[in-house]
Amino acid sequence: MAAEVLAQGGVRVDLYDAMPSVGRKFLLAGVGGMNITHSEPFDAFLSRYGARAAVIQPLLEAFSPDALREWIHGLGVETFIGSSGRVFPRDMKAAPLLRAWLHRLREAGVRFHVRHRWMGWSDEDALRFAIPQGDSDPLRAEARVESYALQGEIAVQTDAVVLALGGGSWAKLGSDGAWAPLLAQRGIDVAPLVPSNCGFDVAGGWSEHLRGRFAGQPLKTVALRFTDAVGHSHMRKGELMLSDTGIEGSLVYALSAPLRDTIAAQGAVTVQLDLAPDKTHERVIAEVAHPRGARSLSSHLQSRAGIKGAKMALLHEVLPAAQLNDPIQLANAIKSLPLTLGAPRPLDEAISSAGGVRFESLDETLMLRDLPGVFCAGEMLDWEAPTGGYLLTACFASGRVAGQGALNYLTEKL
Repeated sequence: MAAEVLAQGGVRVDLYDAMPSVGRKFLLAGVGGMNITHSEPFDAFLSRYGARAAVIQPLLEAFSPDALREWIHGLGVETFIGSSGRVFPRDMKAAPLLRAWLHRLREAGVRFHVRHRWMGWSDEDALRFAIPQGDSDPLRAEARVESYALQGEIAVQTDAVVLALGGGSWAKLGSDGAWAPLLAQRGIDVAPLVPSNCGFDVAGGWSEHLRGRFAGQPLKTVALRFTDAVGHSHMRKGELMLSDTGIEGSLVYALSAPLRDTIAAQGAVTVQLDLAPDKTHERVIAEVAHPRGARSLSSHLQSRAGIKGAKMALLHEVLPAAQLNDPIQLANAIKSLPLTLGAPRPLDEAISSAGGVRFESLDETLMLRDLPGVFCAGEMLDWEAPTGGYLLTACFASGRVAGQGALNYLTEKL
């Protein structure tokens, strides 16, 4: 996005990427449907950025979700609004959009250099890039092998640079967070990268029975609630999934930030799962207490309360036999089943990451205050948002703002 703004402004742009091709994490985001943004009202959209909404707001005002849709249409890709309000390309795929975009950038004169890993600055403040051994011409790097085992190095002098180096999740796609110490060495304040939109491990782990038979199974239409480390209550309804080590899925991702922060503050967090959120407590008690005759408990709960499969397995996993056989205690557990979460899943497994370059280190154009001419954009900035188009929209918007900032900087400098 920054390259596009700069190229349209008449600047010669060279775009360097550590991977053998560009946009790999963008393509991953399109697996299962390219959710590009969301159609909800702006104020609601902005609220999804939590504590960082105030600093994200000017970025979204400069390039709004509606502007993003128009930009996509300008690439010849139509969009539609799904039933949830999420916005998708008509064919639900990321690759056609990326191909059209790259074609337009190349037509605008942007030169792409792949397999170039940024290594910081030289003593003369040139950008250092590791490249495959023996390749001194960056324009020929595209034909080289992926390995950096035998590295060469080049130095590139620039008038301005936009760093869009990603967060710390899915390192195999390029966003490995290796840039953080390079900026810290220059005195830039970088918040530690931590997982966001991630799953969580259950304290003590699952039994072999649950892990072997029910890992990967969804818990549909449940509600999750908990109180965070500062006393705020959180409750959300949706769908989650049992994993090998705990829980994950859209419901968990939506609450991952306060869950993660509470675990960091307290060492663990106990959440309550409502396995029948569409039924009142009184109704669940009545259904569970209804005489079951010769039927098994599983058959009884399935017919009377809609509890079956993974939900039933979870009750067996958590509750002792005495509670399972006591209708009142069992009904209470169906409406408020305690699970203690001990840790988020590792950063590299997360959909996205929080942490990064603090906004206090940047001016309103996203230029580093202590490094004039160096701009930062995307997930390497210290913000986070849930899935649903919010991550991509803010990445696009920050790229536009950084690109415009770099263009203004160059105009004033040159």
